[in-house]
Amino acid sequence: MPLSALVVDDHPLFRSGVTAALADSGIDVVGEASGGTAAVDLAGRLRPDVVVMDLNMPDLGGIEATHRIVTARPSARVLVLTMFDDDESVFAAMRAGARGYLVKSSRPQQIVDAVRAVGEGEAIFSPAVATRLLAFFASAPRPSTLPELTGREREIAHLMAGGKGNAAIARELFLSTKTVRNHVSNILRKLQVADRAQAVHRARQAEWGS
Repeated sequence: MPLSALVVDDHPLFRSGVTAALADSGIDVVGEASGGTAAVDLAGRLRPDVVVMDLNMPDLGGIEATHRIVTARPSARVLVLTMFDDDESVFAAMRAGARGYLVKSSRPQQIVDAVRAVGEGEAIFSPAVATRLLAFFASAPRPSTLPELTGREREIAHLMAGGKGNAAIARELFLSTKTVRNHVSNILRKLQVADRAQAVHRARQAEWGS
């Protein structure tokens, strides 16, 4: 089955452009919403693989909508697509459960690629946002503790810190590669890091790996 997506944005022309780009690439756009309230309702009824979510909307903002969608269905994958790339918006979206964050200046193909990646369980950030995240963590004080992870996430984080890739981790733990990718995405989100390298760095700081 093709990847399915719900597109949420209060600007009709931009929403139509994103919908067209996704549809032209073989992604099944199962619905559109112009606000957060409708997005929460449609996400619950249509259960799309990916919700492409704007942040600034008149009725219910994208942060709260993301939180409600992910709370109702923890496996839901939200890709934020917004004009804002400030630290507060980025971290609020990640805390709400977003799996990716792009700015609206991204090229159509970048948006398509990000939707596909998030649909496959990866965590995706636009170059500008990733640069801000890396700069933030490079200047942040060394953490003494890490956010609480589940037992399985700690196990996978330990193997990541030991230099193992997703396929090797899947073989060792008798899991599917897709399941491992989902756990890795959750680890990145909980640690508020942009990529595996930053996650491994923090895991090693916590003495999970050699």
